[in-house]
Amino acid sequence: MASTWGMEQNFRYSSFRDLSGGGADRSPDMLARLIEAEIIPRLLLAHSDETLEQDAVAADVAPCVEPGEAEAFARLALNNEAHVLMRHVDAALARGLPVEAVLVEILAPAARDMGEKWENDEVDFIDVTMGLWRLQEVVYELSARACGAAENRGGDRRALLCVMPGEQHTFGTIVIEECFRRRGWDTRCITNATQPQLLMLAGERWFEIIGLTVSCDHHIDDLTRIVGLLRSSSRNPHVGIMVGGRIFNNNADLATRIGADATAQNALLAVDRAEALVASMASRPAIEV
Repeated sequence: MASTWGMEQNFRYSSFRDLSGGGADRSPDMLARLIEAEIIPRLLLAHSDETLEQDAVAADVAPCVEPGEAEAFARLALNNEAHVLMRHVDAALARGLPVEAVLVEILAPAARDMGEKWENDEVDFIDVTMGLWRLQEVVYELSARACGAAENRGGDRRALLCVMPGEQHTFGTIVIEECFRRRGWDTRCITNATQPQLLMLAGERWFEIIGLTVSCDHHIDDLTRIVGLLRSSSRNPHVGIMVGGRIFNNNADLATRIGADATAQNALLAVDRAEALVASMASRPAIEV
């Protein structure tokens, strides 16, 4: 684990200085920003160099994360060094848990759990920061073990993946882009664009799919209008428009009502739906533009 500490030492110290503000002026969302913008995306991106064949095998293995395992791992990370955490990770792998499940179902929730504990004043900032650094050491160790690179299958498929203008929660879109990319898609991920910028991007380049992530209920009234504008602005007259986010998970019909073509409850399903949409769009007659 010494090599991973050396790789990330500068990042860690700079992150701590930037977010702690010397301990005098921290705000309640500082650690949340660290988790969403830095730590959790790294958990997924660090694993992105494994082969697609390994991912396919992992997807076929039934999840076996035990109830409360992520929370227990968070407590472990607050009080133990990374080599102790790796012993628990290795035990999880030995019982058949895929690496992807360790990243997504144990480490990422553990990071969020520590963030919530800090926001609730159950642990202090330094303890949580050290716990997050230890999780990173585990991630880099797992990444170092990975071998091979993802093959590019069908790289001519292009997706524009964006966050609803005005929203700040970007993690879901980052996860979705990673899943698309690992399935061979050419992706453009936009997390902070204004509505005019999104419409301009949709019109400048051909995309088979435009995906819009929405997390806040108060944006529902704008969705129909924005979906319509994206469709009319798109360079591709048969573009498939997908929407996703918490507000659609228990209300799949909402996607149809606002004029979108599909929605999905998670990132892996989103790729499947997108590929099915592309296949169906290919059978439609061409439109002169």
